[in-house]
Amino acid sequence: MHSPIIFPVNILVNMGIPEFVAFSWVAVLIIIVLAVLAKSSLKMVPSGVQNLVEVIIEFFLDIAESTIGHQGRHFLPFIATIGIYILVCNLLGLLPGGDAPTSNLNTNVALALPVFFATHIYGIKAHKFAYIKHFVGPIRSLPAIPLMILMFIIELIGHLARPLTLSVRLFGNMVAKHKIILIFLLLAPWVVPTAILCLGVLVSVIQAYVFVLLTSLYLAGAVEEAH
Repeated sequence: MHSPIIFPVNILVNMGIPEFVAFSWVAVLIIIVLAVLAKSSLKMVPSGVQNLVEVIIEFFLDIAESTIGHQGRHFLPFIATIGIYILVCNLLGLLPGGDAPTSNLNTNVALALPVFFATHIYGIKAHKFAYIKHFVGPIRSLPAIPLMILMFIIELIGHLARPLTLSVRLFGNMVAKHKIILIFLLLAPWVVPTAILCLGVLVSVIQAYVFVLLTSLYLAGAVEEAH
Protein backbone atom coordinates (compact mmCIF):
# COMPACT_ATOMS: atom_id res chain seq x y z
CA MET A 1 0.00 0.00 0.00
CA HIS A 2 1.34 3.41 -0.95
CA SER A 3 2.26 5.42 2.12
CA PRO A 4 0.60 8.83 2.63
CA ILE A 5 2.74 11.86 1.85
CA ILE A 6 2.66 15.42 3.08
CA PHE A 7 0.35 17.86 1.32
CA PRO A 8 2.86 20.02 -0.66
CA VAL A 9 4.64 16.93 -1.94
CA ASN A 10 1.30 15.36 -2.85
CA ILE A 11 0.54 18.36 -5.06
CA LEU A 12 3.87 17.98 -6.87
CA VAL A 13 3.34 14.24 -7.31
CA ASN A 14 -0.13 14.85 -8.77
CA MET A 15 1.54 17.19 -11.28
CA GLY A 16 3.59 14.24 -12.51
CA ILE A 17 6.79 14.93 -10.56
CA PRO A 18 8.36 11.75 -9.12
CA GLU A 19 8.03 11.45 -5.35
CA PHE A 20 11.78 11.25 -4.74
CA VAL A 21 12.29 14.46 -6.76
CA ALA A 22 9.58 16.24 -4.76
CA PHE A 23 11.20 15.23 -1.48
CA SER A 24 14.58 16.30 -2.87
CA TRP A 25 13.13 19.77 -3.36
CA VAL A 26 11.80 19.67 0.20
CA ALA A 27 15.33 18.85 1.41
CA VAL A 28 16.76 21.79 -0.55
CA LEU A 29 14.09 24.10 0.88
CA ILE A 30 14.86 22.96 4.44
CA ILE A 31 18.57 23.63 3.93
CA ILE A 32 17.89 27.09 2.48
CA VAL A 33 15.61 27.99 5.40
CA LEU A 34 18.19 26.82 7.95
CA ALA A 35 20.93 28.80 6.18
CA VAL A 36 18.81 31.96 6.10
CA LEU A 37 17.85 31.60 9.77
CA ALA A 38 21.47 31.02 10.78
CA LYS A 39 22.71 33.99 8.76
CA SER A 40 20.00 36.34 10.02
CA SER A 41 20.92 35.75 13.66
CA LEU A 42 24.73 35.64 13.64
CA LYS A 43 26.26 36.25 17.07
CA MET A 44 29.71 36.02 18.60
CA VAL A 45 28.28 33.50 21.06
CA PRO A 46 26.19 31.16 18.89
CA SER A 47 22.78 29.91 19.97
CA GLY A 48 19.76 28.24 18.43
CA VAL A 49 19.97 27.54 14.70
CA GLN A 50 23.40 29.18 14.42
CA ASN A 51 24.77 26.81 17.05
CA LEU A 52 23.34 23.79 15.20
CA VAL A 53 24.76 24.93 11.86
CA GLU A 54 28.20 25.64 13.34
CA VAL A 55 28.32 22.18 14.93
CA ILE A 56 27.48 20.57 11.58
CA ILE A 57 30.04 22.66 9.69
CA GLU A 58 32.74 21.92 12.27
CA PHE A 59 31.95 18.22 11.92
CA PHE A 60 32.50 18.27 8.16
CA LEU A 61 35.55 20.52 8.51
CA ASP A 62 37.15 17.99 10.85
CA ILE A 63 36.55 15.25 8.28
CA ALA A 64 38.03 17.35 5.47
CA GLU A 65 41.14 18.41 7.40
CA SER A 66 41.78 14.95 8.87
CA THR A 67 41.72 13.29 5.44
CA ILE A 68 42.95 15.97 3.03
CA GLY A 69 45.19 17.96 5.36
CA HIS A 70 45.75 21.71 5.28
CA GLN A 71 43.87 21.92 1.96
CA GLY A 72 40.74 20.47 3.56
CA ARG A 73 39.21 23.88 4.27
CA HIS A 74 39.36 24.65 0.54
CA PHE A 75 37.08 21.67 -0.17
CA LEU A 76 34.71 22.34 2.75
CA PRO A 77 31.91 24.02 0.71
CA PHE A 78 31.74 21.05 -1.65
CA ILE A 79 32.00 18.40 1.06
CA ALA A 80 29.62 20.09 3.51
CA THR A 81 27.00 20.74 0.82
CA ILE A 82 26.90 17.08 -0.14
CA GLY A 83 26.96 15.91 3.47
CA ILE A 84 24.19 18.22 4.70
CA TYR A 85 22.00 17.42 1.71
CA ILE A 86 22.38 13.66 2.21
CA LEU A 87 21.71 13.98 5.94
CA VAL A 88 18.50 15.97 5.41
CA CYS A 89 17.35 13.56 2.69
CA ASN A 90 17.99 10.59 4.96
CA LEU A 91 16.09 12.14 7.87
CA LEU A 92 13.07 12.94 5.69
CA GLY A 93 12.40 9.22 5.51
CA LEU A 94 11.75 9.18 9.27
CA LEU A 95 8.92 11.72 9.14
CA PRO A 96 5.30 10.47 9.05
CA GLY A 97 4.41 10.23 5.39
CA GLY A 98 7.96 11.10 4.43
CA ASP A 99 10.30 9.40 2.00
CA ALA A 100 14.09 9.59 1.81
CA PRO A 101 15.24 10.68 -1.68
CA THR A 102 18.42 8.70 -1.04
CA SER A 103 16.31 5.54 -1.12
CA ASN A 104 16.13 6.10 -4.87
CA LEU A 105 19.20 5.18 -6.89
CA ASN A 106 18.74 8.17 -9.23
CA THR A 107 19.35 10.60 -6.37
CA ASN A 108 22.51 8.80 -5.31
CA VAL A 109 23.91 8.68 -8.84
CA ALA A 110 23.28 12.43 -9.10
CA LEU A 111 25.34 12.85 -5.92
CA ALA A 112 28.12 10.44 -6.88
CA LEU A 113 28.82 11.85 -10.35
CA PRO A 114 29.84 15.34 -9.13
CA VAL A 115 32.21 13.64 -6.68
CA PHE A 116 33.73 11.62 -9.52
CA PHE A 117 34.24 14.64 -11.79
CA ALA A 118 35.39 16.94 -8.97
CA THR A 119 38.03 14.40 -7.93
CA HIS A 120 39.68 14.42 -11.35
CA ILE A 121 39.17 18.12 -12.00
CA TYR A 122 40.95 19.01 -8.75
CA GLY A 123 43.60 16.38 -9.45
CA ILE A 124 44.37 17.80 -12.88
CA LYS A 125 44.28 21.34 -11.49
CA ALA A 126 46.79 20.41 -8.78
CA HIS A 127 49.22 18.33 -10.87
CA LYS A 128 48.55 19.23 -14.51
CA PHE A 129 49.81 16.44 -16.81
CA ALA A 130 51.66 14.82 -13.89
CA TYR A 131 48.26 13.65 -12.61
CA ILE A 132 48.69 10.63 -14.88
CA LYS A 133 51.26 9.34 -12.35
CA HIS A 134 48.37 8.45 -10.04
CA PHE A 135 47.28 5.82 -12.56
CA VAL A 136 50.53 4.12 -13.58
CA GLY A 137 51.89 2.95 -10.23
CA PRO A 138 55.10 3.76 -8.33
CA ILE A 139 57.45 2.04 -10.81
CA ARG A 140 57.84 4.31 -13.82
CA SER A 141 60.59 3.36 -16.25
CA LEU A 142 60.99 2.08 -19.80
CA PRO A 143 61.27 -1.62 -18.81
CA ALA A 144 58.19 -1.23 -16.60
CA ILE A 145 55.90 -0.02 -19.41
CA PRO A 146 53.86 -3.28 -19.51
CA LEU A 147 53.35 -3.05 -15.75
CA MET A 148 52.44 0.64 -16.06
CA ILE A 149 49.82 -0.19 -18.69
CA LEU A 150 48.37 -2.90 -16.46
CA MET A 151 48.28 -0.54 -13.47
CA PHE A 152 46.62 2.13 -15.61
CA ILE A 153 43.84 -0.27 -16.62
CA ILE A 154 43.31 -1.41 -13.02
CA GLU A 155 43.26 2.16 -11.70
CA LEU A 156 40.93 3.28 -14.49
CA ILE A 157 38.44 0.52 -13.67
CA GLY A 158 38.68 1.37 -9.97
CA HIS A 159 38.00 5.06 -10.56
CA LEU A 160 35.11 4.37 -12.94
CA ALA A 161 33.57 2.07 -10.32
CA ARG A 162 33.57 4.76 -7.63
CA PRO A 163 30.28 6.43 -8.65
CA LEU A 164 28.63 3.01 -8.75
CA THR A 165 29.91 1.97 -5.33
CA LEU A 166 29.01 5.32 -3.74
CA SER A 167 25.50 5.19 -5.21
CA VAL A 168 24.71 1.55 -4.49
CA ARG A 169 26.16 1.66 -0.95
CA LEU A 170 23.97 4.59 0.08
CA PHE A 171 20.94 3.20 -1.76
CA GLY A 172 21.25 -0.26 -0.24
CA ASN A 173 21.74 0.96 3.31
CA MET A 174 18.84 3.42 3.17
CA VAL A 175 16.44 0.86 1.69
CA ALA A 176 17.54 -1.70 4.28
CA LYS A 177 17.01 0.86 7.05
CA HIS A 178 13.42 1.51 5.96
CA LYS A 179 12.66 -2.22 5.67
CA ILE A 180 14.08 -2.99 9.12
CA ILE A 181 12.23 -0.09 10.75
CA LEU A 182 8.97 -1.17 9.09
CA ILE A 183 9.41 -4.76 10.26
CA PHE A 184 10.08 -3.72 13.86
CA LEU A 185 7.13 -1.33 13.87
CA LEU A 186 4.85 -4.09 12.60
CA LEU A 187 6.11 -6.51 15.24
CA ALA A 188 6.03 -4.10 18.18
CA PRO A 189 4.24 -0.86 17.22
CA TRP A 190 3.74 0.34 20.81
CA VAL A 191 6.85 -1.02 22.48
CA VAL A 192 9.90 0.25 20.63
CA PRO A 193 8.94 3.21 18.39
CA THR A 194 11.36 5.58 20.14
CA ALA A 195 14.23 3.10 19.95
CA ILE A 196 13.51 2.46 16.26
CA LEU A 197 13.40 6.20 15.57
CA CYS A 198 16.77 6.63 17.30
CA LEU A 199 18.15 3.78 15.20
CA GLY A 200 16.88 5.48 12.06
CA VAL A 201 18.53 8.77 13.01
CA LEU A 202 21.79 6.97 13.78
CA VAL A 203 21.80 5.15 10.43
CA SER A 204 20.97 8.40 8.60
CA VAL A 205 23.91 10.20 10.21
CA ILE A 206 26.31 7.30 9.65
CA GLN A 207 25.44 7.01 5.95
CA ALA A 208 25.97 10.74 5.41
CA TYR A 209 29.27 10.46 7.27
CA VAL A 210 30.45 7.48 5.19
CA PHE A 211 29.60 9.21 1.91
CA VAL A 212 31.43 12.38 2.96
CA LEU A 213 34.41 10.43 4.30
CA LEU A 214 34.82 8.53 1.03
CA THR A 215 34.46 11.78 -0.92
CA SER A 216 37.20 13.36 1.19
CA LEU A 217 39.46 10.34 0.71
CA TYR A 218 38.97 10.46 -3.06
CA LEU A 219 39.81 14.18 -3.11
CA ALA A 220 42.82 13.61 -0.87
CA GLY A 221 44.13 10.92 -3.20
CA ALA A 222 43.69 13.21 -6.20
CA VAL A 223 45.52 16.26 -4.81
CA GLU A 224 48.36 14.48 -3.01
CA GLU A 225 51.69 13.90 -4.74
CA ALA A 226 51.97 10.58 -6.54
CA HIS A 227 54.75 8.30 -5.29
